[in-house]
Amino acid sequence: ASSLDQAGPIARDVRDAAILLQSMASVDPKDTTSVEAPEADYAAAIGKSVKGMKIGIPKEYRMDGMPAEIGDLWEQSIAWYRDAGAEIVEISLPHTKYALPAYYIVAPAEASSNLARYDGVRYGLRKEGRDIVDMYEKTRAAGFGAEVKRRIMIGTYVLSAGYYDAYYLRAQKVRTLIKKDFEDAFALGVDAILTPATPSAAFEIGDKEMHNDPVKMYLNDVFTVTVNMAGLPGIAVPAGLSANGLPLGMQLIGKPFEEETLFQAAHVIEQAAGKFTPEKWW
Repeated sequence: ASSLDQAGPIARDVRDAAILLQSMASVDPKDTTSVEAPEADYAAAIGKSVKGMKIGIPKEYRMDGMPAEIGDLWEQSIAWYRDAGAEIVEISLPHTKYALPAYYIVAPAEASSNLARYDGVRYGLRKEGRDIVDMYEKTRAAGFGAEVKRRIMIGTYVLSAGYYDAYYLRAQKVRTLIKKDFEDAFALGVDAILTPATPSAAFEIGDKEMHNDPVKMYLNDVFTVTVNMAGLPGIAVPAGLSANGLPLGMQLIGKPFEEETLFQAAHVIEQAAGKFTPEKWW
């Protein structure tokens, strides 16, 4: 999805993430999604005091059914910021509840359009067939997994005649409202917004319930899709462990091109919670 996808580093700690982003961030004249912006020293922001910084807490993210361990960790993270001298401010992001359905209209629509080039003739994998139609069918059947096929079908549907206005256009209008919610929050002087990264710990590899219910899997994105929809920078930091010993994270959302503030704030959680060290390097 051209307007949503963004490359970002996955690192062992906040400093490594800052160093990686420093190497990645630059303008590419061949990439229409890149922007020319002043260079920043992200790593230099780590360790700076957050005293006086305003941390926004969106009331809409306190969802019904949220596991107690997620809610408790959120409150603990708020306490860490308060102890570090930050000011905690409750904010409202009223259109958050529409973000997930809007995202799963916009993202498949863009994916459907972008992946149309993978036809085995002009671009990508080619499977031999009896004729051109058979070749197209075999190529796209072999080249895409189940989830990609599902998104292509959804995207093609919402972009089709008769449904474009009802779904895609409406989702884009919702996206504008979501972006406006964040702009209003930052206009109040909020420097960063703190939320859980996910509504639960990771599910098991090969979980049949998740595999057979894609909607349930989509719901794991409920706290993060708003960031993509609004075009904002975000960082997820391990902040604790679930009852089963799996890492739980907190998410910080910042203003456009103010990643330094996010690294500065993320370091507070890392200092308080400690770094997550895997048992094995692989």
